[in-house]
Amino acid sequence: MMSTVLLVDDDYQNRWALQLALESRGHHVVLAENGRDALPKAVAHFPELVVTDLHMPEMDGRELCRRLKCMPSFADVPVILLSAMPEPVDEICYWTAFLRKPASMEVLLDTVDTFIAARLTYARAPRVSEHHAGGRRQAIDSRCWP
Repeated sequence: MMSTVLLVDDDYQNRWALQLALESRGHHVVLAENGRDALPKAVAHFPELVVTDLHMPEMDGRELCRRLKCMPSFADVPVILLSAMPEPVDEICYWTAFLRKPASMEVLLDTVDTFIAARLTYARAPRVSEHHAGGRRQAIDSRCWP
């Protein structure tokens, strides 16, 4: 089964190299130039995993991660954040894994494959919020406000 990976990077050469590497492992790759470009593509293609650069114009990788995790349909989608800078220190970490550039392509591909295999192998346990007790209203996570 071919999995879909959303690849987000503002650098054309990085996107091209990563796309070729991911496709060589059998993944279907959807490309985006920044976080703002990536959000509608995520909704349209529903990827099994997202690989994103940290520093990009318009919307950086940190904000993309935050927005994806705040959307119920993407809350469980693993996100690999790439950066030449050290991993950002936040109160809340919205990405699943962080790799420092220049990351080994083999390590990146193995990380992608591991997360996708886990997503495709194990059934997701129902969350408490999925068991409604009559009402349609749900608490809103304050971290998800723009």
